[in-house]
Amino acid sequence: MAEPRYGEGREGPPVPAALDPVVGSLRRKARRDAARIRTEARAAADALLGRAHAEAAQILDEARAAGRSEATASARAEGVRARRRARAIVLAARREAYEELRHRVRSAVASLYAENPVAADRLRTLARDRAGADARIATAPGGGVIAVAPGRRVDCSVSALADHAVDLLGAEVERLWES
Repeated sequence: MAEPRYGEGREGPPVPAALDPVVGSLRRKARRDAARIRTEARAAADALLGRAHAEAAQILDEARAAGRSEATASARAEGVRARRRARAIVLAARREAYEELRHRVRSAVASLYAENPVAADRLRTLARDRAGADARIATAPGGGVIAVAPGRRVDCSVSALADHAVDLLGAEVERLWES
């Protein structure tokens, strides 16, 4: 009878039975090596996965921080723009109130001028006194007078007098938008 061969019926060349202990030892070593390699591979994969998770968490944290920073900067910029728009609206409203006051004062002065025939004579005298005796006096559009002399011009028109009256109010005009 022929000597039994290890691995008969399997692929590869037949191995004599005398080599069974060597083959068994090699197989055990191969299994141990394979188990060690699998363990090391799992550990390396776990470590790599851990580093990847840590890096992903860091990237997310940085992205969140950058997003918060950009959002804060954007909110700050939008706040500045909103305050500027609000300020422009407030200033426009103040300007409108101021122009309305000026318009009303002009109307009131024009009415007083029209109701008082002596006012024209007083304004002519005032203008001549300020501009000089040789001043040429002209009636101003809208009422009042304007005196012109060499190097001098005195505006006693209704609109100039009204504007001067509003200007004299100074800081009192601020009360228009404080209430």
